[in-house]
Amino acid sequence: MTRHGADVDRRAEWDDLRGRHLADPGTRPASSARGVHHLALLSSDVERTIVFYQDLLEFPLTELFENRDYQGSTHFFFDIGHGNLLAFFDFPGLDLGDYAEVLGGFHHLAISVDHDRWQHLKDKLDAAGVPYEHMSGSSLYFNGPDGERLELIRDPLGEMYGTAVL
Repeated sequence: MTRHGADVDRRAEWDDLRGRHLADPGTRPASSARGVHHLALLSSDVERTIVFYQDLLEFPLTELFENRDYQGSTHFFFDIGHGNLLAFFDFPGLDLGDYAEVLGGFHHLAISVDHDRWQHLKDKLDAAGVPYEHMSGSSLYFNGPDGERLELIRDPLGEMYGTAVL
């Protein structure tokens, strides 16, 4: 099977971009951001979403209240570590349709977990019958309860497949 894009070589372009835009870590300015406050996704069933993220993936539910922008809509949050939150909204009465991965849209959310926790969560996905794709020895790709694509990656934060990205 031929890998998609196998005939494309963009190394010179990437080298040029690195040379013009990538500062050495010692001279790189600090980010103006404090971190990800939350990433908000849609939920068609609040309880099913809580069971999946809190009970299966072990991301504690931290708060649940009415969405300020849509009366009767639930806004709820899960702790995904290091002060980062994964949030959800439900929109009862609106037919939002199924999740669709589209070019130019949300592709997937990669969440770093410790090596031992990664294996523990992999075992839980197996026990729950959640299908996943095991890639590169360190990533599990699977869908959440509304089709959202997730990745559990055992690489440390700031690292990707042995390469420092931060």
